[in-house]
Amino acid sequence: MKEQWKYAIIGVAVVVSAWLIGDAYKYKYQTEDTITVTGLGETEFSSDLIVWRGEVYTDTFNVSEGYATVEEYRKQVTDFITSYGIPAEAVVFSFVNVEKLYSSQYNDEGNYIGQYFAGYNISQNFSIESEDVAIVEKISREISALIADGVNLNVYSPDYYYTKLDNVKLSLIEEASADARARAEKIAGAAGADIDKVASVKMGVFQITGRNSDEEYSAGGSFNTSSREKKARITMRIEYKID
Repeated sequence: MKEQWKYAIIGVAVVVSAWLIGDAYKYKYQTEDTITVTGLGETEFSSDLIVWRGEVYTDTFNVSEGYATVEEYRKQVTDFITSYGIPAEAVVFSFVNVEKLYSSQYNDEGNYIGQYFAGYNISQNFSIESEDVAIVEKISREISALIADGVNLNVYSPDYYYTKLDNVKLSLIEEASADARARAEKIAGAAGADIDKVASVKMGVFQITGRNSDEEYSAGGSFNTSSREKKARITMRIEYKID
C-alpha cells in the first residue's frame, strides 16, 4: 500500500513539474512575442519672438541728480530704439532702483578697518518683447553707440523663443511614431513576422537646441533660448505585439 502511495505521489509531482515547465515556456514565449523600437522626429525652425534686456545706471552722491541722469539715459535709449521703427510702448522700463555703495577701508599696514559710504548706484532696467526679431536683434548689436555718447548702459544677449511649440511637438510625436512603426515593420519583416497591436508607448523628452550646435541633450529636456535658429527633436519608444 505504501508503495502505491509513493508511486502516486511521484506521478503527481511529475505532472505538476511538467505543468510548471510548460507554463514557464508559455510565459517566456508570450513575453518575447513583442518587438520594441525607438522612433525619432526632428525639425528645424526659426524663432518668431525675441526678448532683449538691458539697464541704464549712474553712480552719484546726490540722489536727485542721479534720478535726473537716469531719466535722461532712459530718453536716449527710447529714442534710439524707436528710430528703428519699434513703438515706444514696446520698451518697458521697470522701477528705478537706488542702492547705497560702500567701499572697504584699510590702514597703512593693509589691515581692514571698516567701510565708508561711497555714494549711490541708481539704475533702471528695460526690456523689449517683439516679433520683429531681426530689427531688435540689430538694435541689440548697435545700441553700444550710445555708450560712445556717454550713456552708462549694460545690455545682454537676446533670448529667442517660438510661439507655436505645441504644434511643433504634436507634429514631431506623429513623425517619431511613424518612424517607430516603419522600423518595427522592417525588423519584423526580416524575421518573417507581422506587427500587430501596440503593447506600450513611452515618449522621450522634448529637446530644443541651437541649429548646428554641439549642445548636449538633457535628461530633463533642453530648451535653448540663445540661438535664433533652432532644432527640435523627440523620441517615441513603442512596443508592438507580433504574430
